[in-house]
Amino acid sequence: MPLIGYARVSTEDQTPLPQSEALQTAGCVEIHEEHASGGNRARPVLARVLERISKGDTLVVVRIDRLARSLSHLLEVIERLEAKGAFFRSIQDPIDTGSPQGKFTLQVLGAAAEFERALIRERTKAGLASARTKGRVGGNPGLRARDPAALRKVRLARQDGYMERLNETAQDWVPHVRRLRPDMAWEDVLRIINGPLPYDRHWTQSRLLRAVKAYVRDGFLPNEVLGRAGRRETDDRLPAIVAGIKGADPDITLQAICDRLESMRERTPRGRASWQPSSVRMLLERAEKLGLLKCAQ
Repeated sequence: MPLIGYARVSTEDQTPLPQSEALQTAGCVEIHEEHASGGNRARPVLARVLERISKGDTLVVVRIDRLARSLSHLLEVIERLEAKGAFFRSIQDPIDTGSPQGKFTLQVLGAAAEFERALIRERTKAGLASARTKGRVGGNPGLRARDPAALRKVRLARQDGYMERLNETAQDWVPHVRRLRPDMAWEDVLRIINGPLPYDRHWTQSRLLRAVKAYVRDGFLPNEVLGRAGRRETDDRLPAIVAGIKGADPDITLQAICDRLESMRERTPRGRASWQPSSVRMLLERAEKLGLLKCAQ
């Protein structure tokens, strides 16, 4: 199984060479290096690696902190890998999701994270109850008085918080929206976005539209992506979807596209649930004739 290495350092003054050498010694066939803060979840190199990794591959790091600085982020990345049938391994930590021991360690970490969240909830509830018994009322006095300045401050804080949450998932949907809209209808873009994601991270169309509008408003996406999609012939829909998947990962194999289409519950041109590489090849050829692959170049 191919081993894919990921090395990260925080600043340009640091060098990822020691990590790369350790990854090479571990047998990694390709190594990706990145200069970025560990607290930043929207790392372009990591996003590209997670998008292109295939079934049976193993993502390898020297230490866990090179991949994630929080347990929630680590579990999120591993869930994405598992959804693709891929694995994760840390050289200096006892985690290898391809082994029973590694899976057990991961389960323990997940249980610890849930226990920590439960403790925080209980402490918060206890603190609020104690404050109420002492006559203290929670909340912002300015909000209770409907002060315009306080209301505006809260509105901006909520907007900032929403944009921060969007930035954490931007690698899942922004490249697809930028590349496929407005040539493809929103429902088909949504199916391509949700294809590689675990079910609990699936987008709804209304949630996706809200996110896109926020990114357009702040200049992160061009206004054209909100344009009305042109009418497409029924026979052109499947070639467009296959072209969209191919555009997201030009090196993706025909079998991997078959797996993606099946996970999207797309039917073959003959109405079957199981896809064959020959059918995908035929659709790619049709997509090329229709000029649908130009946006993937």
